[in-house]
Amino acid sequence: MQVEPILRFPQAAASRGLSRSACYLQIARGLMTRPVRLGDRAVGWPASEIEAINAARIAGKSDDEIRALVRQLEAARIQAVAA
Repeated sequence: MQVEPILRFPQAAASRGLSRSACYLQIARGLMTRPVRLGDRAVGWPASEIEAINAARIAGKSDDEIRALVRQLEAARIQAVAA
């Protein structure tokens, strides 16, 4: 089984081209997945989730379509843990 890389906040924000506050605003609006807790003071995002959201933006998807994608990505994350 191949382990997926986790992007820490600076990497994820740079990949999205957003500031810290803009990332958290997008999370609140459902336009970005919630981070994975890595420790007491550390969070990150699976690289594939950031890539999928960026690809959707590049493809010109609407905010509603991206919200649906974010829900799908977070549901897949939960399923992977349960399996």
